[in-house]
Amino acid sequence: MFRDVAYSVFGCLLAMAATTAFAQEPQVRAYKSVGDRSLSVHVFKPEAASSPRPAVLMFHGGGWVAGEPEWTYPAARNFQDLGLVAIPVQYRLSGDGVTPADALVDACDAFAWVRGHASELGVDPARVAGYGVSAGGHLVSAATLGACPNGGKGADLLLLWSPALDLSKDGWVRRLLGGADPASISPLALASPGGPATVVIQGAADTLTPLRGALAFCEAMGGAASDCRVHSYPGLGHLLTRNLDNQESDFDIDPVARRDGEERLSVFLVERGYAQAVRVRPGS
Repeated sequence: MFRDVAYSVFGCLLAMAATTAFAQEPQVRAYKSVGDRSLSVHVFKPEAASSPRPAVLMFHGGGWVAGEPEWTYPAARNFQDLGLVAIPVQYRLSGDGVTPADALVDACDAFAWVRGHASELGVDPARVAGYGVSAGGHLVSAATLGACPNGGKGADLLLLWSPALDLSKDGWVRRLLGGADPASISPLALASPGGPATVVIQGAADTLTPLRGALAFCEAMGGAASDCRVHSYPGLGHLLTRNLDNQESDFDIDPVARRDGEERLSVFLVERGYAQAVRVRPGS
């Protein structure tokens, strides 16, 4: 599914957008330590929030081996404008003994930390959404569907962008897990009727996280009776790229489809009572 060099170009573009388009910086807080390393959350608070607000924890993509919280800054600004406390999350990347299972533990710990510090963050602990891109979509979905150690709670609502949902037969993930079976942390295997409301933005020609995985996931969540929606975009690949020949790193994101996807996420949040109004930053 993925390669070690995946997302380098896309990540650089997002990081540049995050550092040049917006002057205000988030509040960076440590949410856990692993050995001598500290992992952080980056907190974007909406302006003039007079009461606890819904939050959205945000997990970047990168094939579990690359990426940083800054990659989700542009989306975080959009959620901030909608009145949410937007929180990009740093998690451990695979390599040197670290696996996607460790990153999943980090995701679970981030949700626990935010709910445990809800009062000081201005967050409503009963309305904590999860946003995940590609590999980040796997982390937030698995954390939400019961894969957290000791029964930890993930998101109350899922916002997924080209998510990795079907890992059971994925050779790349199995390699990162050191040969272990990925099924126990595969969102599709964990999904069942009655799961949280979910919206998926997906390129119909995606070869890395195929559309069939998203459709099967929503069917497993309850099909037509569930509030699990897949918005697919014909002729577009991973992350809504127009470049179908290289969907791993040479991204050419379709701007019209991207904006439509952002608006669909906004509408979904308004409908579920998480957002105040549909608004997306111009040029985001």
